[in-house]
Amino acid sequence: MSGENDLIKLYSGQILGLAADMPFTERLSDPDGTAKKRSPLCGSTITVDIKLTDGKITEFGQDVKACALGQAAASVVSRNVIGCTRAQVQAGRDALKVMLQEDGPTPAAPFDGLEVLRPARDYRNRHASIMLCFDTTLEALDQAEQSACA
Repeated sequence: MSGENDLIKLYSGQILGLAADMPFTERLSDPDGTAKKRSPLCGSTITVDIKLTDGKITEFGQDVKACALGQAAASVVSRNVIGCTRAQVQAGRDALKVMLQEDGPTPAAPFDGLEVLRPARDYRNRHASIMLCFDTTLEALDQAEQSACA
């Protein structure tokens, strides 16, 4: 029963609220970079479109088919990714991974809202879904940067 109560606590009202109020859920019509990734463990899938100007994300669109934790992470990331460089997105991703795997510090602003996902650290099978938005965004950034250099 304790494990069930812990899982219920994991899906807090704050996480469910973020999942229900996700911004930028429309795909972009003419993105500079697009990526789609799937978590093989749980089947969560995210597609990300970005526009890039002077090395910063200026537009963002996503299609998220994930659990509430993956949706909450995508909600926080998408609320804060506009104006970010690849280095900032990578730093947010790396900090989230350390927070989940090693109980490290909360990611720095602008991704500090990911603190809400700290209780998921004990549920390693959920980590891939939580990381999916960052991983997909980084892949879309790579594509956009390669296109710009071509």
